[in-house]
Amino acid sequence: MNVSLLITCLADTFYPRTGIAAVKVLEHLGCRVEFPEAQACCGQPLFNNGFEDDARELARRIVDVFEDSEYVVTPSGSCAAMIREYYRQLLDDDPAYSRAAAALVDKTYEFIEFLVRVLKVDLAALDISWPGHVTYHYSCHLRGIGVTDEATRLMQQIDGIRYTPMEKMDQCCGFGGTFAMKYAQISGSMVRDKVACIAETGAETVVSNDSGCTMNLSGACRRGGCDVQFISLAELIAEGMGLLERRERHEPAS
Repeated sequence: MNVSLLITCLADTFYPRTGIAAVKVLEHLGCRVEFPEAQACCGQPLFNNGFEDDARELARRIVDVFEDSEYVVTPSGSCAAMIREYYRQLLDDDPAYSRAAAALVDKTYEFIEFLVRVLKVDLAALDISWPGHVTYHYSCHLRGIGVTDEATRLMQQIDGIRYTPMEKMDQCCGFGGTFAMKYAQISGSMVRDKVACIAETGAETVVSNDSGCTMNLSGACRRGGCDVQFISLAELIAEGMGLLERRERHEPAS
């Protein structure tokens, strides 16, 4: 099975270890992974701020880059949702791109979604161990692509994990891309509420699969004195499989 990785801007810049982990896990599960270097932003920031023509140009580029891919996998519900929810809207009236855009929509998956729905992975059968107390933040954009409890189901298949659900798990963290800049006071109130919910779990580690949420929540936790570390489920699985060395608490990301 051939997979192309859409790394996303924030993961590429701030959380490259997530991309590395995703590749290692996919290869371990038998996929052949490629990384098209010509890829760029999916266009979501421009689209969300009303610059549809500019977003359309980026959408065309993404369609071109991944046109020959069998599957496109991204470690971000946000970027997966941009492609799946809005690329048809942007390119349906473009005769040169409408069919290719629809094909891209149909073959694009968020990483955890791909493990569960396409590869149908059973981590319990793979003898994976990751001892630790974790909670989980559910990213808003996962709703748009129909992803619900896939991440928590996978975590509960991993030996050693003690999982404590977070109150208001599916409540927005307040990031929302440019929302956090346009409505800073509202965003700040929302993220402080999430920090309180994280602290209440007593977990040492927060699993967060969207880089924007991770960036927002980790900064708020640090400022609020909530002593937790953040990890993507891709990293956690890779560490549990022995594909990545387990990172000690608070060690800077490489």
